[in-house]
Amino acid sequence: MLELYQFELSHYCEKIRLILDYKGLPYRKIEVTPGIGQFDLYRLSGQRQVPVLKDGTEVIADSTMIAKYLEQRYPERPILPTDPKQRALCFLMEEWADESIGLNARKVMIGAFSQNPSFRKALLPASTPDFLRNLVEAVPREALDVLGLGAGFGPDAVKSARRAMEQNLESLCGLLQDSSYLLGDEPSLADFAVAGLTMYVKFPAGGYLSLPEDLKGLGVPGLADNPAYALFWAWRDRIYTTFRKVGIPTEPASTPGSRPTSINIE
Repeated sequence: MLELYQFELSHYCEKIRLILDYKGLPYRKIEVTPGIGQFDLYRLSGQRQVPVLKDGTEVIADSTMIAKYLEQRYPERPILPTDPKQRALCFLMEEWADESIGLNARKVMIGAFSQNPSFRKALLPASTPDFLRNLVEAVPREALDVLGLGAGFGPDAVKSARRAMEQNLESLCGLLQDSSYLLGDEPSLADFAVAGLTMYVKFPAGGYLSLPEDLKGLGVPGLADNPAYALFWAWRDRIYTTFRKVGIPTEPASTPGSRPTSINIE
């Protein structure tokens, strides 16, 4: 069985999970704990970031390379157009999704986290004691802005990312005005990249991800609930209900055997 080394809340991993589900490929999710101790995964794949796919003796890193591998190795239910121009456009749109939507979505989510106490509270596991929930909710926005600035996610960076996401969502609504999918009547890599990488702007509702219940369906105010982008979010909901599977268990990377143990990732 395919093994996906992943982080459950990684939107790049979600892109691959959508593709695996669309192709109907059974796979095992192996959770990689964020933090230090990345050497095992590096020895396995040559890099420290998720997603990493293991297919027998084949090990593939990077979401784009994984998508290409899956298309070549498992061509049923293709995700790449056969027409050369459409195929080129598909790769361009995927790259745009990776570099613009993927990076800016993370920043606007962090901005919402610092500005919206209820968003911060929803990120906490259900088992979090009430006193800790109240403490997290009460953290001053100014303090979080200072922390974000130190990490490169200060107010100016978030504001710029928000403008970019507004443009992205407006453009996507235009592309979907008269089409079922971004490149026509059939889903492609472009669709799964865009659907997965907008996860941070609005988390999918339902049991697709291991999320705190309060976080499911929640999104960045002004982007996730803006009527101007309703067409896009309805489209993404349809992608999930049509193709994404529910209830695939996640294993910790701690079982001895053919896969590395005690894997951690920054």
